[in-house]
Amino acid sequence: MDSQPQAQRSAQAIPTWFVLAVAILALVVGTAALTATLFGRSGGFSMMGGGGMMGGAGMMGGAGMMGGTWSANPANGPQPGEAGFVAGTVAAPRVIRVIAGPGYTFSPSGITVVRGETIAFQVTTMGPTTHEFMVGPATAVAADQEGTPEVDDIGMMQTRSLTFTFEGDGPYAFACHAAGHYEAGMRGAVTVVSS
Repeated sequence: MDSQPQAQRSAQAIPTWFVLAVAILALVVGTAALTATLFGRSGGFSMMGGGGMMGGAGMMGGAGMMGGTWSANPANGPQPGEAGFVAGTVAAPRVIRVIAGPGYTFSPSGITVVRGETIAFQVTTMGPTTHEFMVGPATAVAADQEGTPEVDDIGMMQTRSLTFTFEGDGPYAFACHAAGHYEAGMRGAVTVVSS
């Protein structure tokens, strides 16, 4: 007769791979829910369909977390030239949320500002890699020039802010200069338009 208690045998009967699979699934679903919250998406959340975890703008589809490119954050509001647009000022900067994503990408990868506009960038890292965010004249950003406005050490799921006024016609850019990130393509362009 078996001398092991029934409870001990039941715990040993669950394969390790199954426990790991459930843990990974829980992590993916939790990350998806957090991503949906940060992106301001409304409505339901579909696991496999468009807008869900594996298709469309979901976690593993075209513009999702595991593949493709990030789409512009709808929470950023109307852009220059669109109805309801209000240019940011020093007293009341326009907020632009930027996601530093996996694959050395920024979302959005390009922004449009009005000449003289003040923008408060809120940069969130959505992956395990630590990023930085630098914004300013394109040549200074490309050269990682000392004195160009930047925030360093934005860790996983952290948000840091940087406010910048686009006083001239540009060109302007933003980038991450953490080791190897700029070279991997982690940069974006700023288009300046007149009011």
